[in-house]
Amino acid sequence: MKQGIHPDYHTIKVVMTDGSSFETRSTYGQAGATLNLDIDPKSHPAWTGGPQQIADRGRVSKFNQKFGAFGLKK
Repeated sequence: MKQGIHPDYHTIKVVMTDGSSFETRSTYGQAGATLNLDIDPKSHPAWTGGPQQIADRGRVSKFNQKFGAFGLKK
């Protein structure tokens, strides 16, 4: 490995949203730094199966306005 071009790799403490923590090695901050997470696998809907939203609302609503009543006969 080439000397002097790589960042310092050291131990840091990661604190999850529920207060639990663990130690890992990272290039984040200085040795002994604490990384407090705002979003983690215990709280994010992508991992917990929470409510999800359609990201492209503009096109869906435009389609429904244009073709929403198509084929509906009373």
